[in-house]
Amino acid sequence: MDKIIRCITDDGTAMVSVINSTDIVYTAKKVHDTSPAASAALGRLLSAASMMGAQLKHEGAIITVKIKGDGPAGAVVAVADSKGNVRGYIENPHCETTRYRQGKINVSAAVGKNGFIDVIRDYGSGEPYMSRARLASGEIAEDITAYYALSEQIPTACALGVLLDKEDGDVLLAGGLLLQILPAADSSACDIIEKNIAKLEPMTTMLAKGMTPEEIAAEALEGFEFKKIDEFPVHYVCNCSRERVINSIATLRDEEIQEMIDEDNGAEVVCNFCGKKYVFNADGLNDIINMKHGGEKN
Repeated sequence: MDKIIRCITDDGTAMVSVINSTDIVYTAKKVHDTSPAASAALGRLLSAASMMGAQLKHEGAIITVKIKGDGPAGAVVAVADSKGNVRGYIENPHCETTRYRQGKINVSAAVGKNGFIDVIRDYGSGEPYMSRARLASGEIAEDITAYYALSEQIPTACALGVLLDKEDGDVLLAGGLLLQILPAADSSACDIIEKNIAKLEPMTTMLAKGMTPEEIAAEALEGFEFKKIDEFPVHYVCNCSRERVINSIATLRDEEIQEMIDEDNGAEVVCNFCGKKYVFNADGLNDIINMKHGGEKN
């Protein structure tokens, strides 16, 4: 079962989140039928967004993280709630996969190095808070780190990993770490943390060794006393529904809905996040038009 833990040092120097997201990324791969490069890119962003969502302090708050570079993958999007549950999609799930010499997937080649990371926090009231930063590398973890430094002014280290079966591309392991330096940290504490991060093994290497999120957090916070402040399961969860789709169609002009009726005798809407199909015949679309003007659906 996937889970997130969050820990904080006793002296208030740093906070770290660690996620094992293997089931989440496995589900996303099956839902979107992704190529290896797309699996790695989407899986990394899902892991990061889940940890970022778990930091939201408002019940029901939602964070959307979108990375759009100039590579063939197109936009990569992940949406997480305050419990760390997450969903996502990639614009081109079948993008080409290239590899570095040592065989590691070149995620940057798929995502592209030129573009932006956009983060939207919606707390359920008032206007959503939106921020943007330029991509650092297209490798996702470096882009998350750069985002926090540039847009949030929070010194951050992010590590993300997705391990795929070389034969069939299935997801074997996935996870991530998000460590942030808090205002109470002094220069000596920062030096210790930097050394800890520098000697951390890749995320998938640690997971393949059987290390738990708690053990990974302990490696990142070596030299500090710390306590675990949160632990909870996380899942790939889509909140789409027929009612939500109806409300979305209702935002269209009457003429646009009528065009669907005249040209196609109905409409089919496919959820970007889970692939579920919602079919509306001509009568169903007429019901939506009537609802917009105070009528009731049949």
